[in-house]
Amino acid sequence: MAEHDKSPLLKFDQLDDYETQRQQIRHLYDNNERSSGGDASNDVITISGSTSASVLVEPDNVVAIFVVAFDTRTGNLVEWCSPEETDLDGVEFKAMASGSHTLDKDFVYFRKENLYGLACFENMKVESEIERGARMKSVGILSTSYTSLYKHMQFLETQVRHQLEVPGIYTQLIAFYDDKKGMLPVSGSSEMLKIPSPASTPSTPSKELLPEMKITHPAGCFSQFIKFFGEQIYTLWKFALLQKRILFFSPPPIGVVCYRVYCACCLGNHNIQGLTRHDFRPHFYVNVADIEALENEVTYIACTTEKIFESKTHLYDVYIDNQMVRAHTPALKDLLKISDADREKYAKLNNQRSSYVFSLQEAGEQVIDEEEFFSNFFTELNDRLFQTLLDISCSQDRQLTSDHMKSMGLDPVGDRTFLMELVEHYGIDVVLMVDNPCCPK
Repeated sequence: MAEHDKSPLLKFDQLDDYETQRQQIRHLYDNNERSSGGDASNDVITISGSTSASVLVEPDNVVAIFVVAFDTRTGNLVEWCSPEETDLDGVEFKAMASGSHTLDKDFVYFRKENLYGLACFENMKVESEIERGARMKSVGILSTSYTSLYKHMQFLETQVRHQLEVPGIYTQLIAFYDDKKGMLPVSGSSEMLKIPSPASTPSTPSKELLPEMKITHPAGCFSQFIKFFGEQIYTLWKFALLQKRILFFSPPPIGVVCYRVYCACCLGNHNIQGLTRHDFRPHFYVNVADIEALENEVTYIACTTEKIFESKTHLYDVYIDNQMVRAHTPALKDLLKISDADREKYAKLNNQRSSYVFSLQEAGEQVIDEEEFFSNFFTELNDRLFQTLLDISCSQDRQLTSDHMKSMGLDPVGDRTFLMELVEHYGIDVVLMVDNPCCPK
């Protein structure tokens, strides 16, 4: 990044009127979104599970903004936040992930109870004995949904540099929050609780919370996810459909691993109504402070930089150390084997992706975002699988044959264990007629 890109967005000490500050920062923020290659498709969402093609503008619903700093005497601490009464207990260890001190910069997604956060971290060398030669801070936000957080990444990156260079000046953050603030749901009701304004300026129009959404995330993250795991993507696909507790481990940086959490969640997307299943939400980055919460989770997908989790096998079903996927129970270990059908699906995925990219290039597309293709591929695969199982369960004999398994993209022998786990997990009443030889190939 060029030096001029690191300069503060506004020098607010030259401005006296708060409303002018708020309007200018919104103008610059919008310009940043456009200059970063964003387009209208990045600002709209489609509600998952809906049969309509309605597309809505997604509210930001930012409910808090904060600065986390590393103090050489006390460690990580919340230096500042707005609103002041926001409960940020534990956020100081999420916004500055374990091991971040070894990096120049990083970003992290995380969850705090029912809210989601994004924070950008930077480590700047300083000539200060008190700070031991390094000043480390993170600037982050909390929102009611994780699906629009990435839109604020560039602003947060700019602001953490500003906080390092000009500590203690929060005017730009206040102006951002006042422009983007949303609402929290009132506990036990469908009413909304308005977040108080940090200044005595006119409040922004009321917005309504939307359900979980499907939205474009950073271009290329899904493509990188597929390339990183190769054929093992279908091992993760099976664990995602079974709604297992999945934990990604990687040393810092953790930002790209947070994207793997998001992509792994997408592997289980489908549009079939009426299936009994658990609430499946990502945790993103977790640390030792989350152990108690994870002990009570039936299903989750998360990531961590803390190696201690590897020994706590009661916390997870599947442990993924970079590209090494491990499970500790016999039934799940059997699912680690890549079947012939998995190899065929992987080849089909790559062939269809190549055709998709070629068709867009032929149409003159300058920027190709493949997430929609990958998302649709797995959604259609899952829809076909579940619909076939449900149709068989409604038939007279409820018999599931080898031909049925092949039509669902499964290996009659290699995927038998997976299929048995799947129908049991979702309570689908079918009779498996596929032979299980004692010596499968």
